[in-house]
Amino acid sequence: MFSKDMRYLELLAPARDKETGFAAIDCGADAVYIAGPGFGARQAAGNSMEDIRELCTYAHRFGVRIFITINTIVYDDELPQVKKLLEEASDAGVDGVIDQDLSLLNIQSSGKGSVLPLHASTQCAIRTPEKARFYEALGFSRLVLERELSLEEIREIRSAVNCELEFFVHGALCVCYSGQCYMSEYITGRSANRGECIQACRSLYDLEDARGKVLVKNKALLSLKDYNLLHRLEDLAESGIDSFKIEGRLKNISYVRNVTRAYSSALDDLVARHPDKYRRTSFGCIRGGFTPDLDKTFNRRYTELFIDGKRGKWSSMNAPKHIGEEIGVVAGIKEASAVGSKETASRASRSRNASEMLVLVSLKNPSCTLHNGDGFSFLNGDEIIGFRGDVCEGNTIRCKAAPGLKSGTTLYRNVDSEFERELEVSLPARTIDVSVSISANSDGKSLNINAESEDGRTVSLNLQTAGEIARDRIRMEGIYRTQISKVSGIYSFILQSLQGEHLPFLKAAELNAIRRDIAARLDDLPCKAIPLGKARPKDRGAVSIPKALTYKENIANHLSREIYEFYGAASIEPAFEISHREGAELLRTKYCIRYELGLCPKYQHAAQTGPLFLVNNGKRYALGFDCAACEMTVSAATPKKR
Repeated sequence: MFSKDMRYLELLAPARDKETGFAAIDCGADAVYIAGPGFGARQAAGNSMEDIRELCTYAHRFGVRIFITINTIVYDDELPQVKKLLEEASDAGVDGVIDQDLSLLNIQSSGKGSVLPLHASTQCAIRTPEKARFYEALGFSRLVLERELSLEEIREIRSAVNCELEFFVHGALCVCYSGQCYMSEYITGRSANRGECIQACRSLYDLEDARGKVLVKNKALLSLKDYNLLHRLEDLAESGIDSFKIEGRLKNISYVRNVTRAYSSALDDLVARHPDKYRRTSFGCIRGGFTPDLDKTFNRRYTELFIDGKRGKWSSMNAPKHIGEEIGVVAGIKEASAVGSKETASRASRSRNASEMLVLVSLKNPSCTLHNGDGFSFLNGDEIIGFRGDVCEGNTIRCKAAPGLKSGTTLYRNVDSEFERELEVSLPARTIDVSVSISANSDGKSLNINAESEDGRTVSLNLQTAGEIARDRIRMEGIYRTQISKVSGIYSFILQSLQGEHLPFLKAAELNAIRRDIAARLDDLPCKAIPLGKARPKDRGAVSIPKALTYKENIANHLSREIYEFYGAASIEPAFEISHREGAELLRTKYCIRYELGLCPKYQHAAQTGPLFLVNNGKRYALGFDCAACEMTVSAATPKKR
């Protein structure tokens, strides 16, 4: 059933824990990535191997894959722990490993468990055909590409390699090229490449010129909007992407449900438009439940970044947090006590420690409905202020006093309580379609039953009956169809054909028992999952690497060094060599502060600004502008003497 000419597309969803993983699967994920007990690039999202085993068991019923993240750099004294973790992951049923450190290539080959496919993490900073060929030659079966790539650059990499390609399509964006941000480590000693990022890119900075003049004050100048490529999936598929990845291993379960459902529906539409070209890598139809809405879930506003090869305004410097969807403008504010109702007086008596107010909103969309418990936000200067609407009626919000809120303020809703409730209680069901054919023997004393699931499992039964023939065949046929065409377990049955002149008379309970028996037999058969991509043999002649490797390769153990030396590296700078070196490049990015502020001499024909610096909490960082590559750098700089 697997055509070599068919392209298999995968939706890869995040999970911070097994419950979130279950939710992602139920909402349409073809694969889930999750951290084990250690070495994941999100230190706050670790899981026990027993939980991962449970997740694998559930996932594999639908042909869904589970990938474990071992994507931090690894020190020499940690290699035995990583080896044990790989063996445990293999035993738990994990389908692949998302990996940054090359030591795993050697560790796996000497381990006890089966060799798991390795996916080169986005932390490997793969953004050129040359680097893609290097990782493929090492034996990686999938490459997770940089988010900053354009469709044209993706096509160039696709032409250079045969392995699977994965690309982020939704979620938070690091300002830096992945795996090569050293801001966190420089500031606090907590390395992003060890899962300890402090998110310095979301901090507030002043922008100064060489004379110390403040050009911009107290803005999140390195914070980007969130990625959203919901409407670009077909472009990505045509460019060669196999797996569409959602960011968010620290996000809550409602976020994962909403985003996964939205992208799963979009992928289903893509497959439906091209049934001879594409199909999903897992099985099961998602039916019922909530309607997804990406504007109602956490985001810093959305961007498509560099996907079209064009520079745009990508910054969320004014709103580095979730500000929500704009609902209108504040038309007036009253003290709640001024509203003469018994309910208001009662509420006031319960709120002695906090004054209340009644906010009148001129709604942007008259059909917008506000709900009790909604969360609202507004900008007060450079600060995002949030408050909860205790009672919402029509276009009025009764809430505790929100300092800074005044008439004329644009109001946003960052928590739609009714939508959040829907995400909790109105859940979809994932079921595998099963086609059933029944034929009755000429004497009506037996039935031949054949069932086939959408993934190709088959069950055949021969049922001897009591020999009583149904007097009203048409009515009996209706009963057969009604009772067989139901859901049992994770299977959705449909009676496709019913043949035979003499149908045996069967009670509804007997037909239900037949359906449940088929479901049990299907459960005993493993789902016929789509084969995973395979790594091609190592080919040293296919790649070349620089003779001198810098700290940006994040090499921290002897096994990784040996691999690079095998490929010709003569000098290797250790990881974190940069740590406190003055002038060291802390990050390089496609994003440009000068362009965001209209100061770009290349595209906006602005006058040269001279040197620019970011200042935060007494630390000073020099901005560099590589206009030929259209990249910006942030480097450590000495504080300016006052």
